[in-house]
Amino acid sequence: MRITSVETFHADAGWRNFSFVKIVCDNGIIGWSEFQEGFGSPGVDSAIKGLSHLVVGQACVNHEKIYADLYACTRPCAGGVVGQALGAIENALLDAKAKHYGVPCYELLGGKVRDKIRLYWSHCATYRINLPHCHPYPSIKSLKDIEAMGKEVKAAGFTGLKTNVFDFSRKNPGWAPGFNSPGGYHELNAEKNIIKCIKDELDAFRVGAGPEMDILLDLNFNFKTEGYLRIIDSLADHGLFWIEIDSYNPKGLAMVRQRSKITISSGETLFGIREFMPFFENQAMDVAIIDTPWNGVWQSMKIAYLAEGLEINVAPHNFYGHLCTMQNAHFSAAVPNLRVMEIDIDEVPWRSDLYTSVPKIENGYLVIPDNPGWGVEPNEDALKAHPPKNNFGIMNIRD
Repeated sequence: MRITSVETFHADAGWRNFSFVKIVCDNGIIGWSEFQEGFGSPGVDSAIKGLSHLVVGQACVNHEKIYADLYACTRPCAGGVVGQALGAIENALLDAKAKHYGVPCYELLGGKVRDKIRLYWSHCATYRINLPHCHPYPSIKSLKDIEAMGKEVKAAGFTGLKTNVFDFSRKNPGWAPGFNSPGGYHELNAEKNIIKCIKDELDAFRVGAGPEMDILLDLNFNFKTEGYLRIIDSLADHGLFWIEIDSYNPKGLAMVRQRSKITISSGETLFGIREFMPFFENQAMDVAIIDTPWNGVWQSMKIAYLAEGLEINVAPHNFYGHLCTMQNAHFSAAVPNLRVMEIDIDEVPWRSDLYTSVPKIENGYLVIPDNPGWGVEPNEDALKAHPPKNNFGIMNIRD
């Protein structure tokens, strides 16, 4: 089964684009994967196209050899946009290989450890605050609206929700100075007013969602170590499931974790074992968040097993479309040390039209399908009906 072509596709998904790799084999089998250029990564498409001539003609089932060859050719610039290109290619190869053998992708990963996966509702209120024009939901403008959304999440059967930082005194309440937000606040300080905003929104979610709801807080890159320390001290008694932090300083993050009474998760912007290693060696995180579209699911399994050897649980990073959700679902089905899985619920009305099927969610759990490959493919006609934006769909939050 030799690869005859590698193509990319893009579609409008509201405030961003969804992107896909299609690998065609000489026996008619097609492998698909989903990637994302809007997550600070413009140029992934070009990297995939620039590497495709090294993929065409190779045996599709030899995905580890293909990945190793591509890594060897790109080693001077490993990670980043090139790393995401390798991950997207690997994931399409896994889909094709699983279809060749007539099995779900999780069978290639060692088989299922579980039949269903606990989900948490991610970016809860975030999209409705920052992007009200992109979604068919009521916009959120106050803490009372936050309470109402907490009730909505509970009524939908979810047992966990994750939110970001908001400041309703600003014209644009989304607080993301270190993340997808050019235009100021580069000092990344955690001032008293922002800490109060975080407390107020968490209290509002607790009122709405009730005492049994697990609440997760994502701080992204929005503060420095000193700021993270101030925040974890201030939130010690809020009963959070975890605080999620992006940092490229493993020792600084380790200091935060050592002082925190709250579980610390991190890692969604890291590539491969080499980048995770210093964080593991410094015991910098309780839960390792692995982006399987970036890393490739096969490579992500290696990171997860390294974490397992160090008694660290993992969670997939998943704020993408339905194909990425299923890539993450097969990963989550196969790893023994899973903590929980992220999913975006708020989306544009046509998201489901872009795919041949949608994930099956029951009472806040994703049910693992048993059809070959990832279990979902893009609908090429629907992709053409929703042509992509020309700005990579990158979100900017400004005053």
